[in-house]
Parts: sequence; C-alpha cells; structure tokens
Amino acid sequence: MEFFEADDGVRIAYAVAGEGSTVMLAHGFASTHEVNWVATGWVKTLTQAGYRVIMPDMRGHGVSGKPHDAHAYTLSAMAGDLVALLDHLGEPGADLMGYSMGAMVALVAAMEAPERFDRIVAAGVGAKLLDPKRNPGPVIEALLTDDPASIEDKGALLFRTFADQNKQDREALAACFEAVRAPFPVDGLSRITRPVLVVAGEADVQAGAPGPLAERMPRGESFTVPKRDHMKTVGDRAYKEAVLGFLGE
Repeated sequence: MEFFEADDGVRIAYAVAGEGSTVMLAHGFASTHEVNWVATGWVKTLTQAGYRVIMPDMRGHGVSGKPHDAHAYTLSAMAGDLVALLDHLGEPGADLMGYSMGAMVALVAAMEAPERFDRIVAAGVGAKLLDPKRNPGPVIEALLTDDPASIEDKGALLFRTFADQNKQDREALAACFEAVRAPFPVDGLSRITRPVLVVAGEADVQAGAPGPLAERMPRGESFTVPKRDHMKTVGDRAYKEAVLGFLGE
C-alpha cells in the first residue's frame, strides 16, 4: 500500500495495479479495496482487459485514517479524496466505479469534478438513493454496541458482522454511516453530463431498482444483475461483463 495526505490531513491508503487506461475504484461501506475489488476478481478482470486500476481504502476504512467525527465523512469530502488521489498520482482523469457507499461518492465526484472523471459506474445503488428520508436506523447502534448478540435488526447485524470480519474501527464506521445516510443531493444528478451506468442486483432490497436512478441523469443507463442481492452482486460475472462493455464504448 502507498499513502498520501488528503486536503484535511486524513491519511489515505491506496494500491495500483495493471497498465493502460485508468479506472479508479471506490469500495463500499465497512469494506476495503482488498475485500471489494481484489477478492471478488475485479482487479484481475480489469487488468486483463488492459486497464490500470487505482484503489483507495476510503477514509475510515482499511488502513486509511479513521476520524471519529461524522463531519469528516461527507460524500463531498470522500469525493475530494478521489480527486486528490488523481492529483497525487499526476493523473489528469480516469473512469470511476463505486459500489454502494462508493457509488454515492462516485456520483458526487461526477457532480463536483466533472472534468476529472470520464465514465461513471454506480453499482449497488438504485431508487432507494432518491428517498429524502435516508434514516440510518439501527445500524449506528449496532456498530457501537459491545454485545452483538443484542442486535435484533437483521440488516444492522449484517453491517456489524461485515465490519467485524474486516477488523474495522467501529466508531469510525458509525460516524461514517451517520454522514453517508444524510439525504443524497438528488438535484445534482441532472447536472451529471458524463455517461453513467447504474447497476443493482435484482434482489437488492437495500439499493432498489437501478432504472429510476439512471433516469435522473442525461446520459444514464441501467443494468439489473439477475437473482443477486446487495452482497452477491459485487463479484457477479454479468455485472463485470456489463461494466467492460460500458467502459469500452
């Protein structure tokens, strides 16, 4: 892993693999670049297809810095990390793919720095992102409790289990979750003029259908991964094939 310092002083870790046209990958909540992109075969798929892949551990995750203040985890702050990483590497621009939380960050990056990102893949998100009442629910409490056996909500327990499996800082994740569950800046979607592919699993109840989100963007298109939920979409072959086709257009 390599490191650089973000604009607000948070230390961001990243890895680079392959050669060719550059694709930046932004992983999901409670994950890491290794879990989201390496273990699922994405790095192998992209590098074999002739791409250079840049993968940060998002702030609060992996071996990057872990502030415990929710204000450090706004989508704009994390989008700024992606731009700062391009600057650090001397890259004028890149294609950008994010999954779940990373997809939200990718869409905000496309709104705020359109000159730096070419094609955008927003996966693991869909119609639920348009809901103005994005209440964090029981997830923060589930992350902070000392007794995982007390967690009754299945969705919250899933996040807690995933965080523990990845040996994450749960206090940092709780702060991050509070920030990313704020209402998404839906009005900015109409200003994204880059091509965007929205991907979600057919059984992904966390994301919802990808079509309604894609329709909010002038050059948005959608792809539904058959029979997959939020966790199983990540490494799906159909998802990979759809992305390769989109990036190669």
